[in-house]
Amino acid sequence: MSSSEQKQYFSTELLSWYRRHKRDLPWRRSRNPYHIWVSEIMLQQTRVDTVIPYFNRFMDKFPTVEALAEAPEDEVLKAWEGLGYYSRARNLQSAVREVKERYGGVVPDTKEEVSSLKGVGPYTTGAILSIAYNKPEPAVDGNVMRALSRYFLIEDDIMKGSTRVSMEKLAQELIPEGAAGDFNQALMELGALVCTPKSPSCLTCPVMAHCAGRAAGMEESLPVKTKAKPPRPERRYAVVIEGAAEHAGRVLIRQRPAEGLLARLWELPHAAVPTAPAAAEPRGEGADPAAAHAALAAHLAVDGLGLGPVGWLMQAEHTFSHIRWEMDVYAGRLEEASALLLPVPLPSNYRWVNREEMEQYAFPNVFLRILNAYFGR
Repeated sequence: MSSSEQKQYFSTELLSWYRRHKRDLPWRRSRNPYHIWVSEIMLQQTRVDTVIPYFNRFMDKFPTVEALAEAPEDEVLKAWEGLGYYSRARNLQSAVREVKERYGGVVPDTKEEVSSLKGVGPYTTGAILSIAYNKPEPAVDGNVMRALSRYFLIEDDIMKGSTRVSMEKLAQELIPEGAAGDFNQALMELGALVCTPKSPSCLTCPVMAHCAGRAAGMEESLPVKTKAKPPRPERRYAVVIEGAAEHAGRVLIRQRPAEGLLARLWELPHAAVPTAPAAAEPRGEGADPAAAHAALAAHLAVDGLGLGPVGWLMQAEHTFSHIRWEMDVYAGRLEEASALLLPVPLPSNYRWVNREEMEQYAFPNVFLRILNAYFGR
């Protein structure tokens, strides 16, 4: 089979398979470019099953470009809570505001205009233009590169920019005339459901008959991909500060700075472990809380808050792309301001909240897990 015949077979069979077997996903029920845009941003580094309820709630709350553009950022972050990578939500809202102001609320339909929007990279640009407007633009992500690497026996490192460029050129050549949206979604579907990273389902693959990677016995070793550096572990102490008197039943939370990691989200007070503990030092419930108290007390003292004795609560972890937080979590109370037990004045970025009041604030997943465990005791 010639190269052109191999490509023609791939495009024809894959498109036919998709139209027979495609999943019923909420963002596929229309060609609304706003819906497609939001879904593609949510789907970055997140499973489809996880995204579906988030997408439905998000669309109920922000059904149009104008609704999202005009919403307070806190509401947007709360609707995004649990999806992680919160910069995606901020960039989306920023870009939607630009669409409202520059394009009258209509998502543009040219590559130059779409790709200039904040947070919209080559893949999302291709997805919006092809799915919403049926323009023959490639939408190449990890799933697509894996499928193409295997079918066409491409042994180039997919982590290299030059490989992505060549994959985009190949993907564009494969798009059947007039079927850009369905074909790009077919490629995504193939990589997500059949040509999976491990143990690909070759026997149910619609293009198995002419897959060069399978013929060479390389279906599981492809694609070639340079391993990313593992996230750096970082040990931290966190504290659930319990309220007393009029704040009984509440805990103390604070808002993160306006810039940087998890900007403006809410969290529990926490501090880095000053020095790496000896390998034999016990962690968790058997650890001496003195070191945690010293680090947390010094951390809170910067905000004018004193910390009383602490007791063990739980362990928690959270992995970012470059850091893994390994948290030892303690429970404690604030020290009062004086012997007269005057209430401590809180800095403006702190709040007392109970379980119901948590709904007003957006938290990173790790702190949601800790707070839910604490309130669920």
